[in-house]
Amino acid sequence: MPSEKKHKRSIVFFLVQDFSMIAFAMAIEPLRLANLMLGYECYKWRLASHDGAPVRASNRVEVAVDASLADERRNLSGESRPTMVFVCSGVNVENFNNKSVLAWLREEHNRGVSVGGLCTGAHVLAKAGLLSGRRCAIHWENLPGFAEAYPKAKVFADLYEIDGGIHTCAGGTAALDMMLSLIGEDHDDTLVNRICEMALTDRVRSAQDRQRLPLRARLGVQNAKVLSIIELMEANLAEPLSLIEIADGAGLSRRQIERLFRQEMGRSPARYYLEIRLDRARHLLIQSPMPVVEVAVACGFVSASHFSKCYRELYNRSPQQERADRKQYQTAA
Repeated sequence: MPSEKKHKRSIVFFLVQDFSMIAFAMAIEPLRLANLMLGYECYKWRLASHDGAPVRASNRVEVAVDASLADERRNLSGESRPTMVFVCSGVNVENFNNKSVLAWLREEHNRGVSVGGLCTGAHVLAKAGLLSGRRCAIHWENLPGFAEAYPKAKVFADLYEIDGGIHTCAGGTAALDMMLSLIGEDHDDTLVNRICEMALTDRVRSAQDRQRLPLRARLGVQNAKVLSIIELMEANLAEPLSLIEIADGAGLSRRQIERLFRQEMGRSPARYYLEIRLDRARHLLIQSPMPVVEVAVACGFVSASHFSKCYRELYNRSPQQERADRKQYQTAA
């Protein structure tokens, strides 16, 4: 009988305002396809929100839900108790601070329910105190602010992470990879491959596959020496290396590095290094509540005034204006 089939999971997707629709859909669709292929309801799910009202995604589409937080609290001690709970969030997640939701997540985890986060959901799990000392994944754009806000979490720019019953993914299509991994654990590669064929995806990416395009493709640069120097720069933003240290690490002279960057990047290595530090600063200003002076220090600037001067020269506005414009946009949205 279908009801006697094993490997049944019951999943709650808790939707947070401005959640990522692509991550949400990519998490549910492989479950639907698995049920279709298996011929029975191996996976079932329901949607929940804090008050049971529809939730608007970041693309402004409203999604109706099946339950409220109060309903889910009651379900914890009944037959409708889930085996997994996923927090679905997206932009502006750093502003989420619903203590009732955070307490509920801790309670679910303490009762043996697996918890997880899609896209920026790691922010909510960390705020609930569930990621201290655990590996987790988050979208690359949110990683700098997350790492500064939750230094005890072991955050990685991986597609997804599973650590101690806590599942996190970077969002977008990474949710598909994480769910296919779970389905593979429950069944076998044959089912996963059939789902991939139906979803028109040619492979399942591993958890450690990169989120972003390789530097070679992202920057359109082919020179291996330049790419290795840029990787070195990106790994040392808080405490910038001197050009002499970079030259030693690359096995080139300062003059050679200067010439290569002029040819490949159209600017000096010092200028390029400054720009990627300022890009990191911009993400911190937008994605975290860190004071401007702390953002400056985190990006290797010796003073807030020097940081502000450089920021204004590149972006034509001050760090304070950047943050104010972001808040205004969030309010308008």
